[in-house]
Amino acid sequence: MPKLNAIKTKVHRPVDGKLKSITLSRTVTGKHCASLLYETEQAAPAPLMDVEATNVIGLDMGLSHLAIDSTGRKVANPRFMKLAQKNLKCKQQSLSRKTKGSAKRAKARLLVAKAYERMANARKDFQHKLSRRIIDDNQAVSVETLKVKNMMKNAKLAKHIGDASWHALITKLAYKAKEQGKHLVKIDPWFASSKTCHVCQHKMESMPLDVRSWDCPTCNTHHDRDINAALNIKHQGILRLKAEGLSVSAHRGSRKSGILPVAAVEVGSLAR
Repeated sequence: MPKLNAIKTKVHRPVDGKLKSITLSRTVTGKHCASLLYETEQAAPAPLMDVEATNVIGLDMGLSHLAIDSTGRKVANPRFMKLAQKNLKCKQQSLSRKTKGSAKRAKARLLVAKAYERMANARKDFQHKLSRRIIDDNQAVSVETLKVKNMMKNAKLAKHIGDASWHALITKLAYKAKEQGKHLVKIDPWFASSKTCHVCQHKMESMPLDVRSWDCPTCNTHHDRDINAALNIKHQGILRLKAEGLSVSAHRGSRKSGILPVAAVEVGSLAR
């Protein structure tokens, strides 16, 4: 590096190609990182044009469960902020008692920064593993885009919504899908996925948040609110894929008319 001697580094992955630029950054905890931009001759995979309906998944986001898919699988919300809350409170109280400008205050500030960094790293690690599993197992993923900025105006839920970090998860799904030539379909946030029956398409007039299951008055189907929403999101995703000119085959021609209700399967934290 210019004006510097050799720097000892940890290279966590092999790189090939022509080095274009290096960006150095420093975190608030004093760690230095180098981001290397390489130009390679590897061509990006072509997007899949023939998709199996069985390999399309609908994904609904929530707070009690971070992600609920159309197969009935529910991924528990790790709630990293809640787990770190006691440790953060202790360190922040210690920081507030230190004299401004003192060396002890600088050390206390560093401890607070490290606690936040550890929490953020745990959340990123979980989301990377979850998004990798979802993309590897499916050819197309349909998600509902949420108006997070408006939802954050709710003082009671703002902290929990920020901790869930739905936007970051969708961003990871997007680039992982693109690098494999798979599809990420974003559904209109105004689509009534929760209060529309995925069997007969009957739409309820209202659906309060405290209603977690309901019976359709038209076809008498019992719905789990989140799974029903994921199934509707999947259906809308398939319609969007077809509208874009993709071929979406239904269960290799063996699909029967009608949709059977899906049983819920709850999944805990991913293996680390």
